[in-house]
Amino acid sequence: MAELTVGAGFARALFDLAVARGASPAALSERSGVDPAALADPDGRVAFDAYVALMRAAKALTGDPALALHFGEEVDGMDLSILPSLVGGSDTPVDALARLNRFAPLAIEVDSERAVRMDFARRDGRLFMVDRRPDPNAFPELTESSFARMVCGGRRHGYDLLKEVHVTHKAPAYRSEYERIFRVPVHFESDWNALEVDEALMSMRFDAPPPYVHRLLSERAETLLKDLEGSKGMRGRVEKLLLPMLPGGGANIQTVAARLGMSRQTLYRRLKGEGVTFEKLLDDLRHRLALRYVREEGVSINEAAYRLGFADRAAFSHAFKRWTGASPRGGGAQPPCANSG
Repeated sequence: MAELTVGAGFARALFDLAVARGASPAALSERSGVDPAALADPDGRVAFDAYVALMRAAKALTGDPALALHFGEEVDGMDLSILPSLVGGSDTPVDALARLNRFAPLAIEVDSERAVRMDFARRDGRLFMVDRRPDPNAFPELTESSFARMVCGGRRHGYDLLKEVHVTHKAPAYRSEYERIFRVPVHFESDWNALEVDEALMSMRFDAPPPYVHRLLSERAETLLKDLEGSKGMRGRVEKLLLPMLPGGGANIQTVAARLGMSRQTLYRRLKGEGVTFEKLLDDLRHRLALRYVREEGVSINEAAYRLGFADRAAFSHAFKRWTGASPRGGGAQPPCANSG
């Protein structure tokens, strides 16, 4: 089964919140295995298990058992991911939920089968928003932070249609924080994770962004989703780790294996199982990037050589000629049948 991941923006914000509340950055990193330097790109990914470890380390080091609730209460989703902007650009609540389900993996993956994350349901004539993620009690902190962020985010935008909260986990010692944050009855050990909302929600219409902005957001989200799907194999994971390591020539199998938490031999076997060696993967990645840098971006040969980790321009030029049949200054050979028609 493919490894589940979390958007680096979530992990970065959680890390920063814990530090602001007194946690040692070094201790957080050591306990969770999360390197804060790897969280700089908000579109990057962190293993879901590492995010769980980070949440639990943050709770312990801050002495705040309700940290997940506070994370949802205090940190707006707009600061974490592209997802809220996409959902907020919907016309209706039904459209918003459809967008959320499509693009939710960009924020947090909870199901490798990409099943519906949330939907509307009626029970005894009442309207609920239901979180359908599997095995929620294995990580109830995600229920806490998600529900708190949805409710508090809505209040910041001027609407509060919450009537009840249902969660499947047991009441914690800090249940008073649930009461303070949600301000409605909270039912623990329920048979579902759900927010009862007022019927008025279904008649609401949202202010969509300008069409140009909406198109850019949608295109970016589709690209990120495609990249996420493509990164599920070991090859994709290795390529993502290699990208920031290429400049200056620091890319090697030992470092990549260590970042993945496995031995060099294990990484070699995993790549071999996907029909590629580390050397071939690195060469292919450099080839693709070289074509982009030289043909599309027009960077200098020296700059391209540095970005790709070659010792000098001569080594880069030799590799470029091997890939394309021409020197980088010449722009490379035409692909087969490029002029046919």
